[in-house]
Amino acid sequence: MSNQVLRSGTSVGANIREGKRPQSDADLISKWSIALKEAEETQYWLELLFESGYINENMFIKLNTQTEEIIKILVTVIRNKKKQS
Repeated sequence: MSNQVLRSGTSVGANIREGKRPQSDADLISKWSIALKEAEETQYWLELLFESGYINENMFIKLNTQTEEIIKILVTVIRNKKKQS
């Protein structure tokens, strides 16, 4: 499970980076939408790690809060770009 968190978590950053120099607004929306999905997946794996006892409550709260902040930012950026397009 921790490998899944690593994969999905680093994919968030990779897709955000790819979206920094988009060919179009649609390209940015696509890349950042993928990042959003990966952030949601990361949150899922964090929940499983916590529920199975691999991480403690403090670690889960810290990581989950940070992931939730990233999700909120991505949702806002995607919505705003869609309105502009």
